[in-house]
Amino acid sequence: MQSPSTTGILRQALAGSQMLLVAFGALVLMPLITGMDPNVALFTAGMGTLVFHLVTGGQIPIFLASSFAFIAPILAAKTKFGLEETLGGLVAAGILYILLSGLVKLRGTGFINRLLPPVVIGPVIMVIGLSLAPVAVHMASGRAGDGSAQLVPYDTAILIAMASLIVTIVASVWAKGLFRLIPIMFGVVTGYVLSAITGIVDYTPILEAPWLAMPNFVAPEFGWSAILFMIPVAIAPAIEHIGDVLAISNVTGKNYLKKPGLHRTLLGDGLATSSAALLGGPPNTTYSEVTGAVMLTRNFNPRVMLWAAVTAIVLAFVGKFGAALQTIPVPVMGGILCLLFGSIAVVGLNSLIRHQVDLSEARNLVIVGVTLVFGIGGMVLGHMEGIALCAVVAIALNLVLPGDREAWGKAIYEHQAD
Repeated sequence: MQSPSTTGILRQALAGSQMLLVAFGALVLMPLITGMDPNVALFTAGMGTLVFHLVTGGQIPIFLASSFAFIAPILAAKTKFGLEETLGGLVAAGILYILLSGLVKLRGTGFINRLLPPVVIGPVIMVIGLSLAPVAVHMASGRAGDGSAQLVPYDTAILIAMASLIVTIVASVWAKGLFRLIPIMFGVVTGYVLSAITGIVDYTPILEAPWLAMPNFVAPEFGWSAILFMIPVAIAPAIEHIGDVLAISNVTGKNYLKKPGLHRTLLGDGLATSSAALLGGPPNTTYSEVTGAVMLTRNFNPRVMLWAAVTAIVLAFVGKFGAALQTIPVPVMGGILCLLFGSIAVVGLNSLIRHQVDLSEARNLVIVGVTLVFGIGGMVLGHMEGIALCAVVAIALNLVLPGDREAWGKAIYEHQAD
């Protein structure tokens, strides 16, 4: 078998760098919001992608990186348990994926449909987005994410935040080709330039950072409270994972749920999340932005994602690069997050609409209503609260209340009746 030519390898490397660029904005934004090291996030995204491809036999053109679904739980868990125990909880969340993959292998995907119909998935994903709304508004207003301190004067902050938001919206809606896939990058660059002009950027960390440096790896600690807090949160990203595997299957014309199989993709995602947390990185998830780039470029070669992973790992050791990312002012991120967090909520709403879930049905109204109030209101029962609690409550209500078919919505119901 002939080895690929140097030109072919260079093309793959260039394509891989392009895929990383598409994922880059969201990849580094998540650790910056949660107070994690962006260099560690780059390293664990690259490592997690390599682990995923090893488990799945390198068959799927997918890139894994920081999951936005875990932002609110990480912020809450860090306040309650500290970073190290939060990481221990994230390791456990990855193990839940691994257990799910074992169940899928043994019993097929039927039990997932029973546990997680649209009436459960929709409101839980909506809670993830809506519960983060105050964080976005605080940051856009120049305050810390929890609103505890005014970091940038309000008038300056709101100008920068709105400019970043508007540019991100324009790029999302009107940009063409690959540019449409990197709206976050456009928003960050615009906000950073305005921040530099208004004099709120502190360049000291960049000047003091070495060119080459080891990422700030952090070892987890394990406590049952943090583990029980974090495990239920993994339910929504697991559903997101299934959706992304279906999406890339549609793009490439191959059924990845059968080969290599959903059990292998869930296993790869779980191992990537747990291994990231073992080093102090954010949990990983499959990136739909990269799936969009695959669809646009028609480059279905999974090796491209390996080059994206290697590029991310190399960048993780550039000290000045990470320092530059950490100088991005709070209002820049806040403006962009006003769109991103709202978009997460809309994904959940779309799940209900697409499946025509009838909310005039008493059982569906109860499930969605209680889930939203518990999640957004921050209800606490025992060791669980917020997103973790509302996910468990939604699943329990769906299992207890009569009407399995109604849980899937009118579209499925009518299909079954035919």
